[in-house]
Amino acid sequence: MFLLQPRFLLPVAAIFGFIGLAFYVVSDGSSSIDSALVMLFRDPANPSAPIGPAWFREMMRDLTALGSFIGLGIATVIAALTLRLCGHRPLAIGLLASVLSATAASTVLKLAFGRERPDIVEHAALTFTASFPSGHAFLAAVVLLSIASFVGLASRRADIARLCLWVAWTLMIAIGLSRIYLGVHWPSDVLGGWCLGVAWSSLATFLIGRIATRTEAGPAQAVAAPSKPAG
Repeated sequence: MFLLQPRFLLPVAAIFGFIGLAFYVVSDGSSSIDSALVMLFRDPANPSAPIGPAWFREMMRDLTALGSFIGLGIATVIAALTLRLCGHRPLAIGLLASVLSATAASTVLKLAFGRERPDIVEHAALTFTASFPSGHAFLAAVVLLSIASFVGLASRRADIARLCLWVAWTLMIAIGLSRIYLGVHWPSDVLGGWCLGVAWSSLATFLIGRIATRTEAGPAQAVAAPSKPAG
């Protein structure tokens, strides 16, 4: 039954998870749970410094840069151009539309909630916007999961689709954790971004995938159809 399949249940659970986190943020934006989780990534002897050696902190900054507008923007453009050059124009356009609309939604949501960034530790990266939902977590989920799903649709191979999704999920989680590690987001910000991103990319894959299938099936059927003899 379709309604019980993971590809349906996961985005539904994700959107309900985001709604629950949104209510949590509005009702209790400075919970001790969030604070305690942030402090897990801090040196008990010096809370201003994240745990781990200097090279690890630098690696986390590199990871967080992958989820920036520049990092995700480059990935989106490369993926869209590749899909277009491989003859998958609807998927390429759909990817760009999904990412651009998600970027706009992220800005609107941040302005609407207006949650303050964590103030219990020193930030190890610059911030310019409100805290909830995490734009890095949300947009990383949208971009990476959408690219992985669209590549899977274009390749029509289950093994390639699985590999791309595993890589996307790994990077998405790493980018989100880097935001907590650097002290620039509450854990609930990141979790909210993940939930919304999973739901967004799932809906985009479903809608755009159906459009692409119908669009690409038309020319293929036209070529396969035998021509009628003249006369």
